[in-house]
Amino acid sequence: MISHVHKVRVYYEDTDCGGVVYYANYLRYFERARTGFLESKGADLKALMAEGTYFVVSEVNVKYLSPARYGDILIVGTRVEKSGPASISFGHRVTREGTDEVIAEASVRLGCVGRDMKPQRMKDVIRKAVSSE
Repeated sequence: MISHVHKVRVYYEDTDCGGVVYYANYLRYFERARTGFLESKGADLKALMAEGTYFVVSEVNVKYLSPARYGDILIVGTRVEKSGPASISFGHRVTREGTDEVIAEASVRLGCVGRDMKPQRMKDVIRKAVSSE
């Protein structure tokens, strides 16, 4: 089940010399989609950062299934796969706008850390945001 949708336009700068989206750029797309997801659920990430709460990526698994190209509009669907006291796992699915063609699928695990970069329990606002699925 997809609970948040983020659109991405593929620009020339996103592609390799063959006009295909460079594989690492999907990580940027996933980051934007996760940020949009959390903000749509009421989490103010800027305020959390000011309080000393940060999220770091601890694990990523991406399956690239079909090439996206310059000029495409991609739909990045995001859902929470699992959440714990100090971590969240998100699932992402990228499709080309107007089609059911799956471009990529990913699972990304984030850890919640403090200013010292040591794990900390997630704030209530984040736990509520990711449990309201």
